[in-house]
Amino acid sequence: MDYDLVIFDCDGVLVDSERITNRVFCEMLGELGLELTLEAMFQKFVGQAMDRCLHIIHQELGRPAPEDFVPELRRRAAMALLEEVTPVEGVVDVLDRLPVPACVASAGEHAKMQLTLGKTGLWPRFEGRIFSADDVERSKPAPDVYLLAAETMGVAPERCAVIEDSAAGVMAGVAAGMTVFAYTADVPTDRLRAAGAHHLFERMHDLPALLGLNTSTPITAPVA
Repeated sequence: MDYDLVIFDCDGVLVDSERITNRVFCEMLGELGLELTLEAMFQKFVGQAMDRCLHIIHQELGRPAPEDFVPELRRRAAMALLEEVTPVEGVVDVLDRLPVPACVASAGEHAKMQLTLGKTGLWPRFEGRIFSADDVERSKPAPDVYLLAAETMGVAPERCAVIEDSAAGVMAGVAAGMTVFAYTADVPTDRLRAAGAHHLFERMHDLPALLGLNTSTPITAPVA
């Protein structure tokens, strides 16, 4: 394996949350008079920090979202996630096979990751190695959160593999000087390729081979 650290995005990569949260988001935008399909939601909002999402909403509506929009979105999304969120299919096997440390770098807030990673049982695998847009000045597509993760973990950016599923996240990883593996289950392949992804894969089960791991037998990972 040619990497010393694997950095995972959270939503849509570790936890199967994107369709849940975007369904709730879509419903709330509809209540404001902005009718979007779930596909359009993925195009416009996936991988974006909340301040960027609010800017997009303002542009689309011609007015800002109500002051209580974000708290209500978080409340409704949290309720849905507690009921429905699961690990992304195949990702636990990937984590079990990694022979190098892993961490999380997300555009999402720490509170949301604590909920989703906790609910899915993944929190203990990453506790103390979880980085958020909350921790940096600029969110994705800026490279800040990935560079913070690499610096904190003591690994040079060129020795890091990034696992992403959004165009903004792919651009962030590329800008950080890392090798980016783009998971195409929800976002169109052409968008991730155009964003600069070095490798594309549709099934999480395909990732170990792309990372250069021996896929014949599991490897128990030292993730601390």
